[in-house]
Amino acid sequence: MTRREVDPNDHSNPCPLHIAFVTETYPPEVNGVSMTVARVVEGMRARGHRVQLVRPRQSAADTPVHTDAYDEVLMRGLPIPRYPELKMGLPQSGALLTLWSTQRPDLVHIATEGPLGWSALRAARRLGVPVSSDFRTNFHAYAQHYGISLLKRPVLAYLRYFHSRTVCTMVPTESLRRELVEQGFRDLSVVARGVDTVRFHPAHRSAELRRQWGVGDDDMVVMCVGRLAPEKNLNDLLAAYQAMRRVQPRTRLVLVGDGPARPTLQAACPEAIFAGSRTGADLSAHYASADAFLFPSLTETFGNVTPEAMASGLPVLAYDHAAAGQLIEHGENGLLAACGAAPDFIGQAERLAADPQHARRMGVAARQTAERLAWDAVIDQVETLFIQAARGAERSASPDFTAGGIPPLRVTPPR
Repeated sequence: MTRREVDPNDHSNPCPLHIAFVTETYPPEVNGVSMTVARVVEGMRARGHRVQLVRPRQSAADTPVHTDAYDEVLMRGLPIPRYPELKMGLPQSGALLTLWSTQRPDLVHIATEGPLGWSALRAARRLGVPVSSDFRTNFHAYAQHYGISLLKRPVLAYLRYFHSRTVCTMVPTESLRRELVEQGFRDLSVVARGVDTVRFHPAHRSAELRRQWGVGDDDMVVMCVGRLAPEKNLNDLLAAYQAMRRVQPRTRLVLVGDGPARPTLQAACPEAIFAGSRTGADLSAHYASADAFLFPSLTETFGNVTPEAMASGLPVLAYDHAAAGQLIEHGENGLLAACGAAPDFIGQAERLAADPQHARRMGVAARQTAERLAWDAVIDQVETLFIQAARGAERSASPDFTAGGIPPLRVTPPR
């Protein structure tokens, strides 16, 4: 089967592509990667491209969707340790080789670098299909939070090896691009992430929800949304919250999300409100019903919660890192602390609590910033990169995939 020729400069009516997306996380799983991948998939479908989605089966009841222009392929998966609600794909090189030999895509885009992503890379390169990828999760940074810091260098080497064999790797911020270049990565393109400014909007503020939290109209509610896990640096969050309470004793903390650190956090801060995981309109109302957003994580590649909070009209306090470092103008639409400097983060939290009126003004400015983060512009950029890759950036499969102890592919039918 021959590959169609497309002109990367023709944005008015590009020739539709057949794009195979490979990801180990997808909605209804709740995390920034799954939501962003879903946005890109839907954006490509809306523009007339044919999409094949390859992902792990999420439950026994999970059934694939098949239409003329959209096809889901479900693979075997296993729960991720400490993240039982998420699945990790198993190696499927042979199955993908069989699948793409008969339904050859113009491009394979790999969103995650796990076993399923590695299998997709091997199969696509064996068939001579160009591959693009995302760098979305700092696995090498997470290693230090789970007692496996000795694996940090090998994991980074694997990620560098993986992405060097794709036509291009999309990263969400310029600062991450510079960091990866210093680590020896190449062919990197900065593609920011958008935010749904209708779903996340100050209009979703709920007086009833605030009553359920037991707070008054003038009480400050600070919120953090995300997985309750060691890599999220939540000790700094609790320290900042306690500092705010010393300034304004009626300040309340609401944590949206769940995870292995929840029991420890509840024991350390029993007065906090643990709202659990929230989605859809319920999540929107939680964001908008707060007064400020604290985000202490230093392991994000982007951090979707930052623009979501800003779109909800909240001033964000974060470290000068990832999306926060890119979007926040200190003192104007939020507050930034020097990376890793906990005393600075705590001091900025005290400043936030001491001047509620300034916090409200920053929240208004944060909303204005978020309104410029339209998904259409992001999809435009991704589509251009896909077209360029499909047209002429293809690399032939190299012998190194069958060298160094990697066994030859065994062709087995997809499951």
